[in-house]
Amino acid sequence: MQPIISFKKPTYPVTEALYDYLTEYGRNVVIPVFYDDLLRFTGSVEVFDKNDNDTLWIRVLYPDHERENIDLNLKKIYTIMHSDGSDYSIPHLNVDAIDYCTFGNSRPFRVKIRNILNDNYTYLYVKKADASRIYGLELEELLSPNKVDFLVHEDTLIEEHILGIPGDVFIEDHFPQLTIQEQKQISKEFVKFNERCTIRLLGDMRSYNYVFVVSHDFDQVQYRIRAIDFDQQSYEGALKIYRPQFFKENAKLVKMVEKSLHEESIFQYKNEERSLLAKRARSSQNRLQKLIECMVADKISKPEKVVQLRHEIKAFTKDINFKKAESMGEILKFALDFVIRNYENVNTYIVS
Repeated sequence: MQPIISFKKPTYPVTEALYDYLTEYGRNVVIPVFYDDLLRFTGSVEVFDKNDNDTLWIRVLYPDHERENIDLNLKKIYTIMHSDGSDYSIPHLNVDAIDYCTFGNSRPFRVKIRNILNDNYTYLYVKKADASRIYGLELEELLSPNKVDFLVHEDTLIEEHILGIPGDVFIEDHFPQLTIQEQKQISKEFVKFNERCTIRLLGDMRSYNYVFVVSHDFDQVQYRIRAIDFDQQSYEGALKIYRPQFFKENAKLVKMVEKSLHEESIFQYKNEERSLLAKRARSSQNRLQKLIECMVADKISKPEKVVQLRHEIKAFTKDINFKKAESMGEILKFALDFVIRNYENVNTYIVS
């Protein structure tokens, strides 16, 4: 059964405590342009992909006097994120396009910045700062094998572009060519990705909200799956929404797992991911504890959703500690405690 997601998630403000945390860890940085500045466009054209399909992005247009200032400030943001923030490289940069997303909760701007000396380019995303999305980004940094770069200042969030092939594109275009060994490898990665999302309560991982990262080793191709959308961090009440295996968009992946892996292997990969997550949590214990403290005191969901998730995750884990959870932050705290406790018990048994 397909999980049901709320039609629109509200934007939650960033609390003073979360701002203090972001400042301590170098995420709260003064920037020269804000999300609302980019909303002052006066025209737009539709953006189509290489197959002439509407992407639902529009390329926005600004008056000349506005565009010059916006371009300069976006280049400064690029240097803040990717260099030392100095103006040295600004003459070598060009803002090729500013696109606006017309769907979804975050309504982001996508900025294409090109180095005119070598034509290499990258993207930045400018969004309204939303507390739940920021928690999602930080948890990705601390609990996943991936690093993410983002900045927050006042009501604006700047995110780096995450490289990879969008999941829906990969499933549609690349699945037919996969070898048996590649199918097994991708199945393993999906099991681990599914487990990680469930434990850290990252929801709505439909195929267009994650990417496949393809790396060429000397004798094989390696595949990883990583999230690119953190809007649904700890918001919904249904546990299934935090389990990618239940979305119809991922049905082909689920069937591949069933065909490629034995039940014992699935259990093994789930256990591996829980152990890795517990190790990451331990290695970043102080920072993670401060983040969770902010999250526990924060309101990033509706009371009825907290009650529903508390009930469902207690039934799923059989851990009575979840009965005490009064916020999404507390549910996540108990979920991580549950995983870490089991990891420590296993290792204590092995050592003894």
